[in-house]
Amino acid sequence: MPSKPDVVHSVWTRPPRTRGGQPTLSREQIVRAAIEMLDAEGTAGLSMRRLGTRLDAGATSLYWHVANKDELLELAVDQVLSEVYVPEPGDAPWRIGLSVLSNGMRATLLRHPWVIGLLGTRPTLGPNAMRMGDRMIGLLTEAGFTGFALSHVGALINGHAIGSATTQAAAIAGMKQGNVPITEFYKELEPYLDQLAPDHPHFDMWRRENSITEVDPRQIWDEGFAFGLERILDGLEHWLEAEKKLDSPPGGGV
Repeated sequence: MPSKPDVVHSVWTRPPRTRGGQPTLSREQIVRAAIEMLDAEGTAGLSMRRLGTRLDAGATSLYWHVANKDELLELAVDQVLSEVYVPEPGDAPWRIGLSVLSNGMRATLLRHPWVIGLLGTRPTLGPNAMRMGDRMIGLLTEAGFTGFALSHVGALINGHAIGSATTQAAAIAGMKQGNVPITEFYKELEPYLDQLAPDHPHFDMWRRENSITEVDPRQIWDEGFAFGLERILDGLEHWLEAEKKLDSPPGGGV
């Protein structure tokens, strides 16, 4: 029988370890320390050896809980997802619930940008990921979304948050690498943009009318995310109402 592809091998799907002996460290301690290292240095800065040194523990304590670094990253990602709040069905209207979810996802990814590159590489089946998914399904089901349309809505909302966080995190990383303060980013580009002005008159007019060099990029990112999210929710609400009308019998009868 052919072996399963690596993508389905997960810390969540393999049987629990039955190795004897009581580990010195708990899983929670290991994951917490790993997240601290990941926040500081990203995935390249994390290794089982360095983590063991940080915790002043031997490899045995680490490998009792995880087989390798990939499994550790799965645990770390799910722990980070515990920071994303999703209202219980009935606690908030569906638009507010999805807005809370999307804003929470974006903010969490900006606090832990290393997570962005790991999403989708392994099954997200941990308890926190499943809690998020279950609550979102409950929220959308109560609103009237059904079938695969419900799944598409979830992907759309999460995709907007992930896309926004990806762009912002990459820009911030680039600024840090170039030692450019965020508030000075557009000012640093102004001489080059002035050179481009004759060949791009529409952009130049818009840039000058909106004083782009005087705006903190974080404000633009936040406003752009909020604008996009509201338009997505507007579209979903319009679509949902149209679907409900199609399902209603003519004349409002039963």
